[in-house]
Amino acid sequence: MDVNLILFKKNGSQKSFPLPSNLTVIGRRRDCDLVVPLMKVSRRHCQLDLSENELKIRDLGSRNGTFLNGQRVNGDATAKPGDYLQIGPLVFQLQIDGNPPQAAPPPPTKPKPTDKEPLLTADDDEDEEFDFSDLDIEDSGDSFLDELEEL
Repeated sequence: MDVNLILFKKNGSQKSFPLPSNLTVIGRRRDCDLVVPLMKVSRRHCQLDLSENELKIRDLGSRNGTFLNGQRVNGDATAKPGDYLQIGPLVFQLQIDGNPPQAAPPPPTKPKPTDKEPLLTADDDEDEEFDFSDLDIEDSGDSFLDELEEL
């Protein structure tokens, strides 16, 4: 199974990043597979597990939560092509085996009175500029960092 994370930037651009392995840990710590050096991302934030032809998302006890289609992930959640994954202030669309063929940012959401943590896009955090120069994927060479620096 081929999985790409499509990152949506606040300027409207997007960039695709392939998962580096079947088990990918995302967080701030240097030993994570995908390192996101933003304070709203926990040291070990979430895990993406490709097994048995499905993609499972698991929050690893992050402070701000991991969201799949605007719903907080508790335990394991199964992701489908086109689903939206929020990790801290970053929003990705999941492209699985080429589907969906065209990525689209999530539709704007208005918080309901009961919503404590609605789905955010990068432009919801107006005062935080994203500096992707320190992002890193373990053993990936320079392709991930090169792509982020182009954003």
